[in-house]
Amino acid sequence: MGQKQYKFNQQHAIITGGSSGIGKAVAKLLVQEGANLSIIARNKAKLDQARTELQALKINSQQSILALAADVAKEEEITQAIKNAIAKLGHPHILITSAGIAIPGYFMEITRAVFNRTMEVNYFGTLYAIRAVLPAMEREGKGNIVLISSGAGLIGLYGYSAYSPSKFALRGLAESLRGELKPKGIKVSIVYPPDTDTPQLVAENKTKPPETKAITATAETWSPEGVAQAIIKGIVTSQFAIAPGLEMTLLDRLHSILRPVLNWYFDKIVEKVKN
Repeated sequence: MGQKQYKFNQQHAIITGGSSGIGKAVAKLLVQEGANLSIIARNKAKLDQARTELQALKINSQQSILALAADVAKEEEITQAIKNAIAKLGHPHILITSAGIAIPGYFMEITRAVFNRTMEVNYFGTLYAIRAVLPAMEREGKGNIVLISSGAGLIGLYGYSAYSPSKFALRGLAESLRGELKPKGIKVSIVYPPDTDTPQLVAENKTKPPETKAITATAETWSPEGVAQAIIKGIVTSQFAIAPGLEMTLLDRLHSILRPVLNWYFDKIVEKVKN
């Protein structure tokens, strides 16, 4: 039997939001496939803890893992962090934009600041990271850019009037970039995870209206590891839309057709909760 061929051996992956949730789960799989990692997040303590966990998973002593503190919503910070990552670990083969926030609530009760911050982190934080990494990928004529959207980026949900638009925007960005970057050898993917058992979901549940809780309770909650495996498979097989599970696959492919039925179904749930 031959020696195992690791899928991402010595490739450099940059992951925003890499200190927790889906980002950290993907980082763990990549490091076990031989990748060098740059994980970026705001909280230094969480970054250091994540780096320690990832160091323990390295398959060879040549692998490097950087932990860089930056707020993706601040263009100068995320741009400088990515420049530092490239300077230290070389050409970025993969960018995964996993940093994101979600603060559900009733539309008129969500503050203007929350609407602004959600778009700044989820959409502009992704845009800034892509703009920072793209020149290096273009010089080499190769790379993979993976945007993390949401099932709520395919259909707007009650209580997610701040979150859903930010994730819809990522779909538009990914679809626009796909054709533009393909001739340059750069592949673009967008991920539509279902509800995933992460610290973000715990935070969301603190402000979810009861109607939103009833709607989201009808869908399966995934593990970060399950979503991460789907993302890795999607990168390897060059999928544009990565939709983990049957529910997300159907929503991705048939959302326009399913929307009237889903709206009727969701309205029934809301009516039941209010009564």
